[in-house]
Amino acid sequence: MSETPKLNMTKVAFGCDNLPLLQSRLSARGAVGEIFLTTRYLPKRHAEMVGGSLYWIIAHRLMARSPIIRFDPAPDGRTEIVIAPRAIPVVSTPKRAHQGWRYLEAADAPADLGAGTEALAEMPRAMLGDLTKLGLV
Repeated sequence: MSETPKLNMTKVAFGCDNLPLLQSRLSARGAVGEIFLTTRYLPKRHAEMVGGSLYWIIAHRLMARSPIIRFDPAPDGRTEIVIAPRAIPVVSTPKRAHQGWRYLEAADAPADLGAGTEALAEMPRAMLGDLTKLGLV
C-alpha cells in the first residue's frame, strides 16, 4: 500500500542569496534539532503538511527543502512551523518570490539532488552562490 503524497509549502529564504548561507543559518539555529518559524495563521491543510517539506526560495528559484515536523501554537496566538534544521538541496526550479508561505503539491515539488551533492559543501561559498543564481545547482 503506497502512502499518500504529502503537501509541502514554499517560503522565501529572506536575506539568503545562496544555499550555503541558508544551510549555515539553519544549522546555527537548530542546535536542539528543531527550528521554529512563526506564521500568523495555522494553515487549513496543516495536517497534510506534517511529513512534507518547506521548500526554500533563493534568488527566485526553489533550491532546498527542510522537512516539516509539526505545527505548534505560539504563546502570542500565532502558529509555529517546526522544521528540521537542515537544507536538503533540490533540483533548482524557477519560482517567483512571494510574501509568507504558499502550498506546493507533491507532484510539483522538485526532486532532491541526491548522491554526489556532498561536494557542494566543499565548494567555495562564492562559487556555489554564483552557480545557485545561474540555476545550475
